[in-house]
Amino acid sequence: MGLFPKQASEMVSLMGIPVGPNSQVFIVDPQVSASGTGLSFKSPLKTIPEAYAKCTANQNDVIVLVGGPTGNALTVALDWSKGYTHLVGVSGDLPGVGQRCRVTGGTDADLSYLIDFQGQGCIVKNVQFFNEVDAAADSGAVIVSGGRNYFENVFFAGMGHTTAGARAGSYSLSVTGAENVFVRCSIGTQTIIRAAANAELIISGTACYRNKFIGCEFLSWSVTAGKLLVKFAAGSVPWTTQFEDCAFINLDMTADGKDGASVDNAIGDSSTAKHLIVLRGSVIFVGCTGVADTVTNVFSAQPVPAAGFGLGVNPTT
Repeated sequence: MGLFPKQASEMVSLMGIPVGPNSQVFIVDPQVSASGTGLSFKSPLKTIPEAYAKCTANQNDVIVLVGGPTGNALTVALDWSKGYTHLVGVSGDLPGVGQRCRVTGGTDADLSYLIDFQGQGCIVKNVQFFNEVDAAADSGAVIVSGGRNYFENVFFAGMGHTTAGARAGSYSLSVTGAENVFVRCSIGTQTIIRAAANAELIISGTACYRNKFIGCEFLSWSVTAGKLLVKFAAGSVPWTTQFEDCAFINLDMTADGKDGASVDNAIGDSSTAKHLIVLRGSVIFVGCTGVADTVTNVFSAQPVPAAGFGLGVNPTT
């Protein structure tokens, strides 16, 4: 028995996805040998691009990605330009790292990014984006060039290849749009060493203002001077960026497993536009000797608001 439209709408509504009178729900299961109609779990589509092609912008269509041992390996980068078109994974509620609803780069592809969320009002939940195959150019996992999008429990993992991790222009997440919200997301990874002064999150462009990160973790593995977890690029106009209850964790270990030097700063701020970097709640920095290279733009209610505040330390005897 198939999944009737009303049942599909009720299912995604329970996942916190808004639906309207014209909303359509398409099921994607990368494990099937061939695509079906996409209208039921018994007849799913095989790939996200197939489902996306069936979606109509601005009517709250939903793509449901079924988790499992097989990820959706993209062979071509996908520009997600349809506003109010959502992507939600169905799997165990693993927080960020470990999420089993996976979008990857195909083994024969060399993608500079997997998906660019260009539309507005899109919701993405419970999905891993892992760009693991790269040998030709600077690359990352996801670009968010649209605005007012919502990401929850998403794992953004770029530089999943040692060659990409050794490039200064590589990243895990690039945000150029405005007023996007990221909740319980993992940005970066600690499985591939970063051997260049790159960044896990790059905020750039003249419309990258008022983005917010809540309960997120920023991860890297690096002992390279100049390596950043978050970079505000030159020419960016971020206005106010908020990080609430976030953890910035760099694994300061060499490639052969030995203790190494911490990176200089978690945040690199090259923007010359007036802006505020607001740290709300409990924010911790680990494996970094400083919070930011431009502390005059950083604000926090935590004690000792100076270059060293919020740094994780080892207990003393």
